[in-house]
Amino acid sequence: MFDFSEFNLFINLAIFAAAAVVVWLAGTRVTSYVNAISSKTGIGHAVIGMILLAGITSLPEIGVTVTSAASGAAALAVNNLFGSIAVQVAILALIDFLIGRKALTSELPDATVILQGALNVLLLTIATAGMVVGDFPIIGIGAWAWLSLFGYLGCVWVLAQSRGRGAWLAARDGEIDDRVQVQQDEAQEEADKELKDQGLNQLIWKTAGLAIAILAAGYLLSRTGDALAQQTGLGGSYVGFVLLAFATSLPELSSTIAAARSRLYTLAISDILGTNLINVGLLFLVDAAAPGDPVLGQVDTFAVFGALVGIALTALFIIGMAERRDKTVTRMGIDSLAVLFVYAVSLVILYFLR
Repeated sequence: MFDFSEFNLFINLAIFAAAAVVVWLAGTRVTSYVNAISSKTGIGHAVIGMILLAGITSLPEIGVTVTSAASGAAALAVNNLFGSIAVQVAILALIDFLIGRKALTSELPDATVILQGALNVLLLTIATAGMVVGDFPIIGIGAWAWLSLFGYLGCVWVLAQSRGRGAWLAARDGEIDDRVQVQQDEAQEEADKELKDQGLNQLIWKTAGLAIAILAAGYLLSRTGDALAQQTGLGGSYVGFVLLAFATSLPELSSTIAAARSRLYTLAISDILGTNLINVGLLFLVDAAAPGDPVLGQVDTFAVFGALVGIALTALFIIGMAERRDKTVTRMGIDSLAVLFVYAVSLVILYFLR
């Protein structure tokens, strides 16, 4: 495996930036393809956002965590996962600011996103429990890592079973609010016009090509990020939680901005929450790739606090989605403002915990 620490700081920063640009551009385009696949297959935005779009935009996390864990940088890998979860919820607050006027969480016609958020909290709680009480191996992989994997698979099953039930309807002032669903249908019709002449197989192949580009760029982000952690002196934990987490979240940032600009809000939020579910499930891959004892038994209070930050930020958005208030402050919902405040404070605390 090539050692990027042989390059100087500026070369690694240049490679890191170039890989981040590739991830950004590919993430922007893949949203259109996934949306077109959703229309042609009849799979809802909440489900396809959680599985296909989130799976593709999670490829940098996969590249980072597996390569970092295999090279012995388990702390970098684990903290990248938890840092990605936190920064991606913060991305939703940024999207809220960009769309302006109305709070993002008041524009959702599909209750599946609330269920996704609750399942995020559950999986993160499982991971936190594993770090607090310690772990032990089962067939060479930690018991809590196994539980994280089966928990993720269980979440996919629950969300797939919930599709189309219609157990919840958006309401405002005690009256059923059809406006949100109508707006989403109009937005979908506009988005369908862009790729209507392309067949399903063509869309799948193009999506696969972009996925490969994202995975390759994710590998470069991992290796240069590990080198930057050493060269800057910030340490693997903080670099993993902040720098790498932001870089590997660029596909989610670009894809959710693209979806939000098209007013496909359910697809945008499902991409973020679906990716975060995958991130917890990836603890299994980290443990499988890392040498030595189970990784959740090796981490310190930095990782525990990072997971708790993810729980807190996700809970704030669940509150916003359930409350559905339109009121905004500085162009964003109160829930988004709270998310950004908590995230900023947590970065300061984590700097001193590193």
